[in-house]
Amino acid sequence: METMPRWADVILVPLINLVLAFSVAGLVVLAIGQNPLDAIYFMIKGSLGSTRGIGYTLYYATNYIFTGLAVAVAFHARLFNIGGEGQAAVSGIGAAVVMLAFDWPHWALALPFAIIGAGLFGAAWAFIPAWLQAKRGSHIVITTIMFNFIGAALLGYLLNGLLKSPHTQNAETVNFPEGAHLPTAHEVLAPLGIAFNKSAPANISFLLAIACAVLVWYLLWRTRLGYQIRAFGKSEAAAKYAGINAVRITIVTMLISGALAGMLSINVVVGEQERLIKEFVEGAGFVGIAVALMGRSHPFGIVLAALLFGMLTQGGFELLFEMPAISREMVLVIQALIILFTGALNYMVHDPVERLFLRRRKRKA
Repeated sequence: METMPRWADVILVPLINLVLAFSVAGLVVLAIGQNPLDAIYFMIKGSLGSTRGIGYTLYYATNYIFTGLAVAVAFHARLFNIGGEGQAAVSGIGAAVVMLAFDWPHWALALPFAIIGAGLFGAAWAFIPAWLQAKRGSHIVITTIMFNFIGAALLGYLLNGLLKSPHTQNAETVNFPEGAHLPTAHEVLAPLGIAFNKSAPANISFLLAIACAVLVWYLLWRTRLGYQIRAFGKSEAAAKYAGINAVRITIVTMLISGALAGMLSINVVVGEQERLIKEFVEGAGFVGIAVALMGRSHPFGIVLAALLFGMLTQGGFELLFEMPAISREMVLVIQALIILFTGALNYMVHDPVERLFLRRRKRKA
């Protein structure tokens, strides 16, 4: 029997954690002689105060939804996949190879193949650590960390060699065919009479991210495989006793996780940059861990947490411009406090809220 409603675990507890995190962050801002209310105002204005800000917020949130879902799927099988950074980087190679292989006539034809290429490369990069844990007992945390560095090195090697554009000294490929251009938010909303900033990088990949969240929810809570993943995560011994193959679940879960992380390259490489460049992931793989923690590993919570972190990222850039006394490191402190309260200090809030619902239930009884 559940001790408190699911909505309280997914929404109420993270919300209280968020309030606590911002309260402590406000004290830090106050300690350096700045007004916390001004900081909040500029962050909200920078992320939601214009269509340009909203476009960038949705762009960053799209990345965080993909990486958050990747981490969450692995979490449900009690696998700590912190290799999203490397899996996303390698997936960019897959997306770029597909985009450069043909002169695509239209994005509607190019996009499904880009998804397949990015997903396969991301899954393949996750397969090796999964196999090492399932077959050799290597710890998934150690191997995925190592593969982040190997993936970055592989990407750099290819962009300075086989995939390098002959027209520039930068480590990047040539531009993708014009037909592979994904519609931006401006192009999608213009026919509806809705004005949106042309320079905002948000594109239809955001819809792909929402679709992935729905599919992950359906997989985990409406399919046999999802039940096996969650059962394995709850108790490996009990799952084995019930006939669930531990090796199969470990590998399949990590393949799904790696493919989800790989979808980030659809948003960045195909949608925004329209070419493959070095270090395009920009830490989104690690932010995905915080997003999954704050979203309680539930797709709905992950979407909300990703939107919040998208606001923090875009609002943080605006804050640096409007309040020069607040450094980039200060914005990172705010993000770190959110991670701290939603992760390590989660039970500081979770347990009292749980007891509150138990008392309420006893009174009703």
